[in-house]
Amino acid sequence: MRLSLAIALCLTVAYAQLPEPKPVQAEEPQKVLTYTGKPLRLPFACKSAEIEQFALSCTSNEPCPVYLELASVAAQGDRIFAAGNLHTTSVTISSVLLRSDDGGRSWVEPYERIPLAGLDQMQFLDLEAGWVSGHILGAFPKNPFLLLTTDGGKTWSRKDILSEGGFGAIEHFWFDSRNSGTLILDRTRAEEGRYELYESMTGGESWTLRESSSKPIPFKREKPAAALRTRADGPSKSYVIEKLQGGRWHTLARFLVDVGECRPEEPESPPPPPPELEPAESEAPRTAPSPKPAGPKRPPTLKKP
Repeated sequence: MRLSLAIALCLTVAYAQLPEPKPVQAEEPQKVLTYTGKPLRLPFACKSAEIEQFALSCTSNEPCPVYLELASVAAQGDRIFAAGNLHTTSVTISSVLLRSDDGGRSWVEPYERIPLAGLDQMQFLDLEAGWVSGHILGAFPKNPFLLLTTDGGKTWSRKDILSEGGFGAIEHFWFDSRNSGTLILDRTRAEEGRYELYESMTGGESWTLRESSSKPIPFKREKPAAALRTRADGPSKSYVIEKLQGGRWHTLARFLVDVGECRPEEPESPPPPPPELEPAESEAPRTAPSPKPAGPKRPPTLKKP
C-alpha cells in the first residue's frame, strides 16, 4: 500500500512538472473567389521547386502553361461543388475541389490540392453526405481513392480503395444510403481480373471485393438526370457551370482554363564589386621652388682702345 501511494505521488509530481501544451495554431482563412460575371482565375504558383518535383522542362524563355479542367459538378440546394485538376500539356499538377454555399456567387477550396492527382465523379446523397472519386494520374492511373464528407462538404477525408496501392481507377461508384455503396475498379494493367466489383457498408470507409472479371462488369445503378453541368466555352476560354431551370441552362459561374505558368526563378545577379579605394595622401606633395626672375642685363663694358 505504501509503495502504491509513493508511486502515485511520484506520478502526480511528474505530471505537474510537464509544460503546458502549446495552443494549436488556427488554419489560415480560405481565399474566397467572388463571381461578378467575369471568369474567375484560380490562384496558382509554380516555380523551380515545383518544376523539379513534377519533372517539367520549363525555362524562363519557354515557361510551361498550366490549365484547369473541371470534370464534374454536383449540388444540394444552393451549395455547389466542382471537381477536376490542374495540368500542363504533359503532366497533371494537382487535384482541385471547389465549393460554393450561395449558388455560385462565391467559391472556396475546402480540401487541399493533391499532387499529381485528378478528381472525377461526384455524388451527394443529401445535404451532409457526399463522395468524390479520384486517382493519381500518370502513364497509367494508380492509387484510386474517395474523398468523403459528412458535414456538407466543409471538411473531407481521403480513403484509399486499395490498401496496398497499385494501378487502377474508379470506373463507376454509387451510394444507395449513407452506409451502402458500390464501385467498379478498372485495374488497367492487370492481365487477369482487370475489372473488380467492391461493396461498402461503412459509407466508403472500407471496401470488400465481391467480384473479379476479365470483362467489364455491368453497373446496375442508373444515375438520375443531372440538373447541373459544366462545359468548356471557347470564346471566353473558360469552364462554365450551368443549372437547368425552366428548360434552359443558366450560367452560375465561369472559371478560366488558363490559370498560370511554371517558370523557374531568374538567378540572382552577383553583387557589384566594391569600388576601388584611392590611396590615402600621407602628406601634401612638395613643389619645386620657382626660379627667381632674372634681372635686366647690363650693357657690355666699353674698353678703351
